[in-house]
Amino acid sequence: MLFAAVFFIPFIGFGFVMYFLPSIIAFARGKRDTTAILLLNFFLGWTMIGWVVALVWAVKTDVAMVVR
Repeated sequence: MLFAAVFFIPFIGFGFVMYFLPSIIAFARGKRDTTAILLLNFFLGWTMIGWVVALVWAVKTDVAMVVR
C-alpha cells in the first residue's frame, strides 16, 4: 500500500503541473490577462480545447495598448 502511494504521488504532481501549464506560463511571462487565463484553464482546461486556447493565449505576445 505504501509503495503504491509513493509510486503515484509524482504522477499526480506531474498531472497537476501539466493541467495548469498555461497558467504557469502566463504568471512567468507577466501577462496582462493572467487571471482570465487562469479561470479559462481552471474551468475549461479539462476539455482540451480550453487548455489549448489558454496555452496559445499564454504564449502569445501582448500588443501594446494605444492611449489617445
